Amino acid sequence: MYFCTCMYTIKKSLGQHFLHDENICRRIVAVLQENDFTRLLEVGPGTGALTKYLLDIQDIDFKAVELDAEKVSYLLKTYPGIRDKIMQADFLSIPVPFDSNFVLIGNFPYNISTQIVFRVLDWKEQVDYMIGMFQKEVALRICSKPGNKVYGLISVLVQAFFETEYLFEVHESSFTPPPNVKSAVIRLKPLAKSTPMKTEKAFFNLVKTAFNQRRKMLRNGLKGLFDAETLNDDIFTKRAEELDVHQFAALTFRMSY
Repeated sequence: MYFCTCMYTIKKSLGQHFLHDENICRRIVAVLQENDFTRLLEVGPGTGALTKYLLDIQDIDFKAVELDAEKVSYLLKTYPGIRDKIMQADFLSIPVPFDSNFVLIGNFPYNISTQIVFRVLDWKEQVDYMIGMFQKEVALRICSKPGNKVYGLISVLVQAFFETEYLFEVHESSFTPPPNVKSAVIRLKPLAKSTPMKTEKAFFNLVKTAFNQRRKMLRNGLKGLFDAETLNDDIFTKRAEELDVHQFAALTFRMSY
């Protein structure tokens, strides 16, 4: 489905809801600049609401990645300074865009926002921090703590490696076209001290398996990962949503498989 404006089309198939509220744009850029950085990647610049401010930041190596060819053409015509800085590509398929550490920012398309977070996890050694606009529900899930009904797989996997901060909410009217949900901006910063775990592979497998059957006691859902004696421990009478990141990580050292 397409939503037409005088200069470009908005493609709902790509999850396009373009930010037009200048106050929100300036607020996001102000948060971004609370920390120093020298390399910046913008994901999904769209029609350039944030881009025009990012191009004005001095002494940084700036790049942007945009899938939609029409929006790339629009950006090149509207903001000539972006030439040689923009890639027409699928963010989920590109290699790491810089040789050294960088910061990532974006008003993320709702339909791939979770996949973007997992990409950031893949690149966690290179990402100094991330400022992202998400559907409010997804933002809450990423930042949620144990015992909350939205606490889940993505909460644990992100918080094992990043400090999460729920910054502020954004009303539907700040976008064209307005989405049917509120949005929120969050920040991810790498933890000062890494979470000890047997291996990342074991940790991901454990957390994914646990939340695949989140209503069951861990004892029933994790039979394939621990021996019978270990499963007698009281911690396995809990449900996945009751365990924090450190408890999951500690359990990896007790896994049999």
